[in-house]
Amino acid sequence: MDANFWHQKWERREIGFHQQQANPLLVAHFDKLKLAAGSRVMLPLCGKTRDIAWLLASGFRVAGAELSKIAVEELFDELELEPQIQSAGPLWHYRADNIDLFVGDIFELSADLLGPVDAVYDRAALVALPAEIRQKYAAHLTGLTAVAPQLLVAYEYDQLLAEGPPFSVATDEVCDLYSGNYRLTLLARTEVEGGLKGIVAAVEATWLMEKTG
Repeated sequence: MDANFWHQKWERREIGFHQQQANPLLVAHFDKLKLAAGSRVMLPLCGKTRDIAWLLASGFRVAGAELSKIAVEELFDELELEPQIQSAGPLWHYRADNIDLFVGDIFELSADLLGPVDAVYDRAALVALPAEIRQKYAAHLTGLTAVAPQLLVAYEYDQLLAEGPPFSVATDEVCDLYSGNYRLTLLARTEVEGGLKGIVAAVEATWLMEKTG
């Protein structure tokens, strides 16, 4: 799986992963991060998620990284915001009031470009990446955000019965990826209504991750 996979998804409008409303798990559990109003929240591989509109309406600032220019431009259109667009090294920086999105390869995004963030909300990034990339991603995100607390949503299902993405990322792997830097608390396990893609029984595990020490 490479960048072309996701570019083609957006070009072909194969975006069944896109939800029309803010994710219920975000709404139910975001307060566990205990953020002050105006805090800056990072959404990796954000697409044009409606979660961003919810966060902005709730008084937070948003930063995000997304591979697809189509997704980001549609997001700003739906938010009825006119972004300022400028080159940011190997990426493109789209910005408006309280929102900064970086278009391109998230592994090219540096802490200097991103700027400080108070928390990370990862609903679509870790589960979008195949197993051989997830270790690199987790390490990059941890460094990129200075071990900012995270709200993570991960799917769990029998990977032999359905292909990702989204991929199954079970408890043991979440712990392997993050327990060196974070204290992990499982907030909820929620059954996916109708199964994942209507094929296989699945749950969404919602994790709170807080910096150790």
